[in-house]
Amino acid sequence: MTKVQPRVLADLIKRPIVTEKATVLLENNQYTFDVDRRATKPQIKAAIEDLFDVKVTGVNTYNLPKKAKRVGRFIGHRTQYKRAIVTLAPESKINLFPDV
Repeated sequence: MTKVQPRVLADLIKRPIVTEKATVLLENNQYTFDVDRRATKPQIKAAIEDLFDVKVTGVNTYNLPKKAKRVGRFIGHRTQYKRAIVTLAPESKINLFPDV
């Protein structure tokens, strides 16, 4: 396990992703999160295990491509981020949709 302060681990995970593809992955006990671009797979694993108290068996990451953003006559790019697909152990589960 990576030796990182728990306070720093919480800042690595930006938000969970709830898209059509991400909800299909929920059937395989895989959850999708936006994470900090500098986060490594061991850090992501430690952060998810610490925040949600679950057992992570695998982490897959990918960087999304740049998207152009125009403000007046100036063209730039949106802030880039990394997306992580986290596979949990069969007995673990994250409740993304709490009962209302």
